[in-house]
Order: sequence, then C-alpha cells, then structure tokens
Amino acid sequence: MANSSSELKTAPEPAPASKPPRWKTPLLAVAGLLLLYLLAAYVILPLVWRTTVKRHPALGDGPRITHTGNGVPGDPVNLALVSSETALVRALTAAKWFPADPITLRTSLRIAMHSVFRRPDDEAPVSDLFLFGRKQDLAFAQPVGDSPRQRHHVRFWRWDRAEDGRPVWFGAATFDERVGLSHTTGQITHHIGPDVDAERDLIMTELQPADRAQEAYYMDGFHQELQGENGGGDPWRTDGRLGVVLLPVGTAPPTTAP
Repeated sequence: MANSSSELKTAPEPAPASKPPRWKTPLLAVAGLLLLYLLAAYVILPLVWRTTVKRHPALGDGPRITHTGNGVPGDPVNLALVSSETALVRALTAAKWFPADPITLRTSLRIAMHSVFRRPDDEAPVSDLFLFGRKQDLAFAQPVGDSPRQRHHVRFWRWDRAEDGRPVWFGAATFDERVGLSHTTGQITHHIGPDVDAERDLIMTELQPADRAQEAYYMDGFHQELQGENGGGDPWRTDGRLGVVLLPVGTAPPTTAP
C-alpha cells in the first residue's frame, strides 16, 4: 500500500501582489490635489461667494418687529424691497395692489360702512404701525371678496441706509381675516391670519415677472423668534426668512385696460 502522504499535493503559494511602479504614486497624489483644486476653485468657493454676496449682510441689521403707537410689539417685518419709491409704487400697482388711503374721520367712517354693508373699498385705510420711530411711509392693500373685511395688506418704511446705493424699504405683510375686537384693548380692529409667510410669498410671487423684479431671494435666519403676537393679540408664525426683492430701476408703468 502506497503511503497516502506521498499522494498529497502541496498547494501553490499565492503570487505576491504586484506593486505599482514608483512613478505612479506621485502622479496619483498630483491628480488628487488637482481634483481638490478644481472642486474648490470652480464649485465650492464660487458657491460660497455667491451666497455671501446674495445675502446682502447689511440687511441683517434691519428691524424685526413693528410697534403700535403705544409701543406694543406689532406685526413682524418679513420683506425688504431694494428700489426707488417710484419703482416700488409702479411694481405693486402693476401687481394689482392699491395704495391705502390715510386714516381720517372720513376714511374711517367709510371703511366701517363698507365693512358692515359689504361694499368694495379698494383704497381702505390701514391702521398705523411704527418702525424707526415713525408710522409707515407707504401702505398697499389687495382686496378679497366684496368688502374690506378681508384683504392682503403691506406697510413699508424707508430705511435710513442704502443697499448698493439704492433705497431699502422694510415691509410687514399680513392678511386681514376678519373685523372684531382687539384681544388687548377691546377696540374695533382687523384680526390678522397667523401665516405671515404666505403674505410675504404672495408679494414675492406677484413681483416675479421680468418687468417687475430684477432679483428675488430669501435671507435665512432673519428672525430668531419664530412666533409671537401682534398689538391686537393675534398670533403669528414664520419660518424666520426675510424675503428680498430688487426692483429694476426702470420699472415699467402699469398697463391699463382699454
């Protein structure tokens, strides 16, 4: 009987792994550095630069909350328009927003009568809110339905600083849901809807056509407090962003129906 151990075959040893030529190692390192450079120079840094420029850091110094005449916190600031006054008025008028009449005895009686009898009042006045120690410089409304009980409205205050050499208008846009008694004073007032972001976005959307907006974007983190109550005790909430719109210098005048 043959010895079984002599029949066993020894398994071949694995061949040693081949090492890349020495000249390939520095070439791979150079290729890696080149790839990092291309990513940084043509992707990452331009993106950071565009974001930094587009944020307009100076706007971050703007006010956050309006106040009533008694100093009570009012509606939150949620818009900034970089524009001349003429371009601002023309752009909003073209978007079917109506300049609000000032508050007088006559206009106050008129809005009360039109609210009760459900009559249209496109130029109905809005109550005064204060920013920079003064009431709004401009106010606009967009009616909803057949009376001023419900309407979109926005107030604007001109900043004493410029952005890229152009005037800046901070705005507070809200929606009047109904007429009722103030939760804080008991006076007759409009109650606003809590979603102030929807009103901000509405104006930005309506200013998007090329003949009305040169650029539009959001500034993140403008508001640190994401909810609160206005002077009438109405709650509001926001995602914290400031809507920024740059209007072209030569905004075309609104078209009129024949």
